[in-house]
Amino acid sequence: MQNFHPTGICPIRDILSHLSSKWATLILITLNANKTMRFSDIQKSIGDISQRMLTVTLRSLETDGLISRKIYAEIPPRVEYMLTERGYSLIPHIESLVNWATDNMPMIMKNRENK
Repeated sequence: MQNFHPTGICPIRDILSHLSSKWATLILITLNANKTMRFSDIQKSIGDISQRMLTVTLRSLETDGLISRKIYAEIPPRVEYMLTERGYSLIPHIESLVNWATDNMPMIMKNRENK
């Protein structure tokens, strides 16, 4: 039997805790589709994310090295976000999950109705 107890650093728990939020996944997909984006453009693209949640999620993704932030010394300051090489390496896995969800959602919804 393979155990997944939280002893030491568990990569599964650690990584999935950051990526399992719908916001992190949506931000990564949005940046992949649009390449370089400003904060307000990300917020407009996602729509229902609060400014605070977007800020927190961007910081978390940046800390993990999945996105980078470039600050331009202008008035007002301009900040742009983009995927890093590590972020791009994650995209095929996210796309696989999105495809799986799209393919299976009708039956999952049907199963939920029957319960």
